Formats: sequence, C-alpha cells, structure tokens
Amino acid sequence: MASRLSQSCSPDSQVAQPAWLSAKLVLCLSALLSIGSSGLGQILLKPVQPGEPITLLPTDAAVFESPDFRKDLPCTVSGRKAELGFDLRFHSGYDVTVPLRELSGDGSTLSVVFRIYPQGNKEHAAYFVQHFRVPVVEDEAKGDATLQGAIDVGPGKYRVEWLMRDRLERVCSSGWDVEASLPAKDKPMPLFIDPDQIAESAPEPFVNDSSSPPSRQGDGVNLKLLVNFAPQDSTAATLQRSDTEALVSILKTIQRDTHVARLSLVAFNMGESRIVYRQEAADTIDFPALGKALQNMKLGTVNVAKLSEKHSETDFLEELIQTEVADNAHPDAVIFAGPKAMLSADVPQEDLRRIGDIECPVFYMNYNLNPQAVPWKDSISHAIRAFKGTEYTISRPRDLWVSSSEMFSRISRTKRQHAVAVAAGAGTGTH
Repeated sequence: MASRLSQSCSPDSQVAQPAWLSAKLVLCLSALLSIGSSGLGQILLKPVQPGEPITLLPTDAAVFESPDFRKDLPCTVSGRKAELGFDLRFHSGYDVTVPLRELSGDGSTLSVVFRIYPQGNKEHAAYFVQHFRVPVVEDEAKGDATLQGAIDVGPGKYRVEWLMRDRLERVCSSGWDVEASLPAKDKPMPLFIDPDQIAESAPEPFVNDSSSPPSRQGDGVNLKLLVNFAPQDSTAATLQRSDTEALVSILKTIQRDTHVARLSLVAFNMGESRIVYRQEAADTIDFPALGKALQNMKLGTVNVAKLSEKHSETDFLEELIQTEVADNAHPDAVIFAGPKAMLSADVPQEDLRRIGDIECPVFYMNYNLNPQAVPWKDSISHAIRAFKGTEYTISRPRDLWVSSSEMFSRISRTKRQHAVAVAAGAGTGTH
C-alpha cells in the first residue's frame, strides 16, 4: 500500500500586490497514491480606472449576489477565527476540502475567487482570484484535496464571500462572518494593522514596518539590543517561521515605542557561538539586512574546532557581555531577547561581578511558548542577575505589550533619576 502523502503546491509566479489585500493559498493533496502538484500565479482584481468598481465575470458576480450557496462542485469550506499573532496583526482565513474523485482525470484547474469587506461597507470590498493546476488524479483515488487561505485583518467585523469553480464551471460557494477584536483589558494594545483594514500577509518577517512612524518624545532613550536568534527547540536544524516572527515582533514593538530615539542591534546565535549581524545606533532597524544575515546560520551543525572547548557557549556569552555591555558607550538600557539558552554551565557570577556596575538597567525578554514545560532559569537569566536585571517571559502577544510598557516606564524613570543626580552633582561640584 502506498504511503499517505500531503504535498504543497505554491504559485509559479506572483504579481505585485496592493497593501490592502492578500491571501496565501496552499493546495495539499492527501491520498493513497503518489501525487505531484503545481499552481498558477495569483492575480489581484483591480479596476480598469482608479475609483471604478471591480469588474467580475458575470457568473461570479451572480454567485456573490445570490442568497443561496451552491454545491455543484462538492466541497466543504470553513472560515477560521481571527487570531492575534505575535506580529500584532489578526490572522483569519479558511480551509476547503474537495473529494479527489471530483478532480479525477488528466489534470484540471481550480479557480478561487473571494471578496472580503467590513460589514455594512461593501463598497470597500477587496477582491482576489487564484488559479490552481491539479495534477493527474486516478479515477479510483481516495481522500481529499485541501485548499487553505490566510488573510490579515485589523480590528473589526467582516463579511467573506467565497467561491471555487473547476474547468467544467461547477461551483462551490460559501460565505461567513469574521470578527477581529481584543478583550476589553487589551484594548490599549497598539497593533500593526488599522481597524477595518484588509492587508497582505508578509511573505517573510524581515520587512521594514510600513505603518506610520510614531511621534517620538523629545527626550528619547538610546537602547542596545542583543537578540539570540535560535529555535525554541535547541536541537532543531532550522529556525521555524513562528520563532522568527516572534523575535522580529519583539524588535518591531521596541522600535515603535514613542520613548525610543536610537537603537543598536547585535544578533547572535548561541548554538554557533557567533555574532550573526551587527547594526550600529540608528533610528530604525534594517530588517531586510538582518534577514539576509540570518540566512547564513548553520543550525544543527557541529563546529569541530569547538569540540575541544569544554564550555564554548558559556565562554561566548561571557565575552558577549563583556564586549557589548560592559565596554559599551553607555546606552540608556540594554535589552536581551530570545528563547531559553540552557547551557552546560552558566557564566560564573564572580566573573560577571568583576565587570563592575552597569550604569543603565538591563532587561531580558525571554520568548517561551510553554513556560510550564521549561520553568527554570536559563544562562542569560543567571547572567543578568549580576547586574540586577529584570526578566520578562513572552508566551503570547499580550505579554509582549505588557512587558514592553513596563520596561519603557522603568527605563524612562531611571534616565530621569540619573539626569537629576548628574545635575545635583554638577551643582555641588562633585562627580
């Protein structure tokens, strides 16, 4: 018996997408036979002239306007609940299954068209079309083809109207409502997407923030960021997209805070014991450059030269602290971020104490999706203890908002106290 397969088909090509709409569609064929698949490029429907309505095929327009759903092409579609991601955007979408027997033959094409709009505001609907080429499917095939889509939306209530048709013009249509909302206690949380906005899902996390920059405070703070870009699972050979998005979101949340004037960044990987990327103090982080640098990481490989070093990772962390924290040009705060770094040995506290007092506060934003599974402190947590550092556990988007708000409040308060102390010392002639 052949093994059960689940394969993805991605578009052969893509056209440019406006910022108000995107969907990612993946065609997965799961069956007791070997299948290969490929998809056609996605096309955004745009008016012939700006301001004019979108022109649909008459048959598609009739399906959208009909109060009844069609099942000429048997399928089951379900809309996904809008959930807030670590990128501080709501993610919604849908899952559709079609019996493989309905796709049997020498190959066919499935076309998906949908529109989404804020409820009560159909004039601002966003339209999208996607064509998928289905591989040859045997008449006796069992199982289902699964089509998935993802959409980013801002806070609000939306209507999704969806249809899929095959080359025989059989249609499956459906529609559902989606609400994206924050709990009352989280209402002040600043998101990276505006209310009633339908936005494209970024193809990868390392894109510069396109939203309007915040109004900076007059007396902003200068930050030093040290981020361990590593997977939650220290034995993993790749950095998972979810881990990357969380770490990038931490950086973007810090960058967007109104208290920030300038920030510098050191991205490192504890497993490789090396600095992967460095950016000197600037107004913003160059995320594309950071993403390109991280592509050179070789997770899961062993450096032969380090095998003879008993505690190479510990030595690297100690050197990192000495170089980037103790000998730094005195920022207003030093912020570590990353998943737990469980090293074979912690940096000795006496070695850290020899560094002396750090004038600025030190923080650690520990990204840990399952703190109950790994409740103990890691090596970075032990290290910042020598400098009376503060640790925050980031397990969900709300933790990121709460911890960053508290952190910046402390940084600003410490900076004011330091300025008062310096002024008092200058007035008395002491230093």
